[in-house]
Amino acid sequence: MRNWIRALALTLLPLAAAAEDSGLKSLDTSDAGRDWMAVGRLDIDGTGFCTGALIAPTLVLTAAHCLYDKVTRKRIDPARMEFLAGWRRGRALAYRSVRQVVAHPDYRYDGAASTERVRNDVALIELLQPIRNTAVIPFETGRRPARGEDVGVVSYAKDRAEAPSLQEVCSVIARQRGVLVMSCDVDFGSSGAPIFSFSGDRPRIVSVVSAKAELEGRRVALGTALEGSLELLQAELSAGRGVGSSSPEIGASETRSGAKFVRP
Repeated sequence: MRNWIRALALTLLPLAAAAEDSGLKSLDTSDAGRDWMAVGRLDIDGTGFCTGALIAPTLVLTAAHCLYDKVTRKRIDPARMEFLAGWRRGRALAYRSVRQVVAHPDYRYDGAASTERVRNDVALIELLQPIRNTAVIPFETGRRPARGEDVGVVSYAKDRAEAPSLQEVCSVIARQRGVLVMSCDVDFGSSGAPIFSFSGDRPRIVSVVSAKAELEGRRVALGTALEGSLELLQAELSAGRGVGSSSPEIGASETRSGAKFVRP
């Protein structure tokens, strides 16, 4: 199936014993979602969405494949994107247009599903204006989690498009060449969702959801490690290598987005 990666290259790895995963908890009220308002929905021209998380007043972390049209395989015009911080039940705490986007320079959208593609599936979105709402506090990022470590995820998905859900406990069951294999519950629309470590005083983002996969008969989430990649993306933005609405990489005739349906 096109929307699943069968993680055959990882089946030879011994899997870490996973703790019992928690279920999904809907964050559809202000009280339930108070600590997670910096996670938002990234809308693509009203036809699809991914999940993103604010890591600075003007920077949203997400998956690189969210920036591409599945039909034309070209970059989606950033002018067609909008970040909805804390989106719940038809309202957001902040609505922001996009100034420019930058994907990992080694990411290839048209390549075959592979460890390398997942490892580089990370992007930064620079917003047109900063988010200064005191209820929307950007998350810090942290080190790559160890095999066997508990993590959590906050994500939107096809069946939870109007409010995100929190899975507070899932596990890193394998690591290979910068790819994390996790037991987290993700689905279409969860692409770019932040994976959190809860080992400190405040949750820190340690990975980004790239895809859902099948591993030895079980459904898993694949994520990219942020170490090195995040610094590289920030350097790309600082060097002016982001893609804006006037970039020649943008296809003028693009009319639809596959962001919701290409991967979770």
